[in-house]
Amino acid sequence: MGAVNLDQILLTHLKRIPLKGGDVLHALKHSEVGFKAFGEAYFSTINQGAIKGWKLHSKMTLNLVVPLGEVRFVFVSEDRKTRREEIIGEKNYARITVPPGIWFGFQGLSSPFSLVLNVADILHDPMEIVRADISEIKF
Repeated sequence: MGAVNLDQILLTHLKRIPLKGGDVLHALKHSEVGFKAFGEAYFSTINQGAIKGWKLHSKMTLNLVVPLGEVRFVFVSEDRKTRREEIIGEKNYARITVPPGIWFGFQGLSSPFSLVLNVADILHDPMEIVRADISEIKF
């Protein structure tokens, strides 16, 4: 996989277009830097205060968007020596593109829950995911 630097995580601010009757929230275009390929898209809910982690993908590139609520993402290098945090959601509407080889976990900050969208470049494959208990890396 090679050494991956946390600076390789892209934070892309997204358009939110206010319209009468409801806003349009952009997520990802195939022409953008964060787009590699399309494998699948899925939503995950996270309750306020809950923490989901730790995961490291060996092949998957993630494109994470929070259209509802706010979520704190914590990223840790594969050697667990460096970390980076980003909070995205309704107040900071952006997409985080995460290359393979980075540990990550996330925490819901909004009541009752937040919604996370991942547009992944490959289909879910449990064989390419490494998991660690939340107590193994300081969140």
